[in-house]
Amino acid sequence: MIAAHETFDGTFPYRPHFSTAPGFRMHYVDEGTGPTVLCLHGEPTWGYLFRDIVRRLAPTHRVLVPDHMGFGKSETPADRDYRLQDHVDNLEALVLDLGLRGITLLLHDFGGPVGMGLAARRPELISRVVSVNGPTPFGQPGLGEALAANAADSPWFRWIARAHADSTLDTVLGALDFTILSTLRLNGFTDPTVLTDTWLRAYGAPFPTPAESAGAIGWAKGFATGAHRFEAPDGPARAALAAVPALALWGTADRTLDARHFLPLFREAFPDGRVVELPGVGHYSPEDAPDAVADHLVRFLAETGTPA
Repeated sequence: MIAAHETFDGTFPYRPHFSTAPGFRMHYVDEGTGPTVLCLHGEPTWGYLFRDIVRRLAPTHRVLVPDHMGFGKSETPADRDYRLQDHVDNLEALVLDLGLRGITLLLHDFGGPVGMGLAARRPELISRVVSVNGPTPFGQPGLGEALAANAADSPWFRWIARAHADSTLDTVLGALDFTILSTLRLNGFTDPTVLTDTWLRAYGAPFPTPAESAGAIGWAKGFATGAHRFEAPDGPARAALAAVPALALWGTADRTLDARHFLPLFREAFPDGRVVELPGVGHYSPEDAPDAVADHLVRFLAETGTPA
C-alpha cells in the first residue's frame, strides 16, 4: 500500500480519502463538483492511470477514482479473496457509503467487469457508461466464447495460464515492484516517453512485497482457476443499461483485450452506443493517448448532458 500522502513528485497531487464500508481501508480520489464520473482501473494499475482525466474533468464534474482492494493506496487484507465478485461487493459498498447517483462509469481493463457488475446490481444508479479498453460483460450470449478466443490470442492471458501451470505465477507477480515494467509491456503500451523514474516508481510502489501483491496475484489467478464470476443482469437491468448513453474508446494496438472480441460485446450491451477506435494506441490508452482519450470523453459528457 502506498502512503496516503505520496504524490509521486507532484504527478498525483490529489487529496486521499478512505472508506471502511467495504471492510478494509479503501482509498479513493474525490475531486471537483457536478455530475459524478466514477473511474475504475484494472490490472496491475491503480488510480494513477486516471491522473490526467481527473485534471481535465474536475472543473466540471465530481471525479471519483477508487483503488481496488490490494491496489494503489487501498489496503491489501490477508484474509480476503480477490475474485471479481469480491471487487464488485467492495465497489457497491463504497458507492452506497458515498450515496452516489447519476454515475458515469469510466471503465478500464478489469474495471470493466467490476463496473458492469455494479450496474447489474444497481442499474438505477448508472446514467452513462464509457469503456476505455475495458470489457463490458453484461449477460451477452457470446460472452464465454469471446473470452476464450481472446485468452487464446492474448500474450498476457497465455502467460497467466502457463505460469499457473508451472507454479511461477505467484513468484513473478509477487515481485511486481521489480517486474512491473515487463508486466505492463506484456499487456501493451506504445508510448515510451512515459517511462520516467517517477512513472515506474508510481506503478511499482503498490507492490513492495509478495503479501502486498495479493491483489494482482488474485486477479490473475482467478482467471487461471475459473474463480471469477460475472454478475448476471436481469431483464430490467439489461434494458435499463441499453438505454443509457455509452461510449467505447478502444486502442486498437491493445495486446491484452482485442477489439475484435470486445467491441461486439459493447455493441450488444449498448446498441445505440458510440465506438471510437484509436489506431496505434495500446492497452493502457490513458497513458498512450491521454489527450485524445480526455478530448473524446469531454465531448461525450457535454453532448449527452447532465444526468438526473
